[in-house]
Amino acid sequence: MIQKVINKYCQVLSWLMVASLALMVVLVFTNVVLRYALNSGITVSEELSRWLFVWLTFLGAIVALNERAHLGTDMLVSRLNARGKKVCLGLGHVLMLFICWLLFKGTLDQVKINWDSTSAAMEVSMAIFYGCGLVFAVSGAVILLNDFWRLLSGQLADEELVGIRESDDMPHGDPHP
Repeated sequence: MIQKVINKYCQVLSWLMVASLALMVVLVFTNVVLRYALNSGITVSEELSRWLFVWLTFLGAIVALNERAHLGTDMLVSRLNARGKKVCLGLGHVLMLFICWLLFKGTLDQVKINWDSTSAAMEVSMAIFYGCGLVFAVSGAVILLNDFWRLLSGQLADEELVGIRESDDMPHGDPHP
């Protein structure tokens, strides 16, 4: 149930990433054409494109975390028995949850500090820029907690005990059957 909600959420994030990338391409291309053809440009183009790129990166990291698509090595873990794999996966999840907490705390501090600061071109709160860290920290923690619960409750299949996959092993549909 929770995994279906997470998958739908990641699907929405994927569409947001597509829209962000399309908007970035249009903004940058239009700005280049305007600069060379008409010696003018869109004032907010560079700043908005940079913001979209940062948000795109963090949203992509959420989707990759859900799909277990981040880079990693399994040289040691793949040689362990099922119990060893479970211990390593559990320890890895605990450490990643701690990192999510650190990211959340640090980003929340930045959001508070920059709440009244505005960006140079768009003149909107810089808290929006730093907010992507909050979105990632909370979303990542939910994904990790769900996977951790699945590990503790014995719902993970043996092939899911290794936290990474070869690129040929990547699913083409639902990342969590």
